[in-house]
Amino acid sequence: MTRIAIAGAAGRMGKNLITACSEADAMQLTQALEWEGSPSLGSDSGVLAGLEPNQVPISAQLDPDTFDILIDFTRPEATAQHVEFALEHGKKMVIGTTGCDAGLEQKLADAGQEIAIVYAPNMSVGVNLCLELLQIAAAVLGDSVDIEISEAHHRHKLDAPSGTALQMGQVIAATLGRDLDECAVYGRQGQTGARARDTIGFSTIRAGDIVGDHSVLFAAAGERIEISHKASDRMIYARGALRACHWIGSQEKGLFAMRDVLQLG
Repeated sequence: MTRIAIAGAAGRMGKNLITACSEADAMQLTQALEWEGSPSLGSDSGVLAGLEPNQVPISAQLDPDTFDILIDFTRPEATAQHVEFALEHGKKMVIGTTGCDAGLEQKLADAGQEIAIVYAPNMSVGVNLCLELLQIAAAVLGDSVDIEISEAHHRHKLDAPSGTALQMGQVIAATLGRDLDECAVYGRQGQTGARARDTIGFSTIRAGDIVGDHSVLFAAAGERIEISHKASDRMIYARGALRACHWIGSQEKGLFAMRDVLQLG
């Protein structure tokens, strides 16, 4: 039985992860973590997620003796601390935190030299299939199309564009031999002039309770190709994270993505 700890257990994703753990074979939730001062501290994590009591209270400190894999869907600053803890105690991690900067991503790469980590801004199986399709589309269409990425999420999301939208842009840019930092355009306003062919545009919507919509448009003269993914339930991300936990159990060390878990490409 693989023992699972969940960071951010009282949040929207945390509750879904608790539910996913209760559904998974050979997976047992043994620790549920929240920030110090959280009003959820001491609560039964099962009850908090709308389930039967599971006797795993929400706590503010990780106990390395109680878990094998830490699932982290929190914030970059918390994830950085959790990576240090995992390194110190030789624990594996599955990370779905978005908004990670280059410094934190380098920290994950360095940590992968010693422990096994699956890091993916989006753990949906469908989204990761879309990433493969985007790579194919970009390779076939090349520089003959204009590329625009649009995404929509709930009003409470903190980062923009979403980590998934940026990952989509990175996959396309890498396929086309471009640097996303140089070719990305994040919104347009006023007299912008004609669109440059080698740019990749991003547009963002934050409204209501949208779980997550992503769409990539490849537009040429006379035709348009669109690759889209729409999420209606956060459980798709939680189940993807548990699938990553199953897979990473056989890995000694390394920084991996969901495409490794799904054996794509």
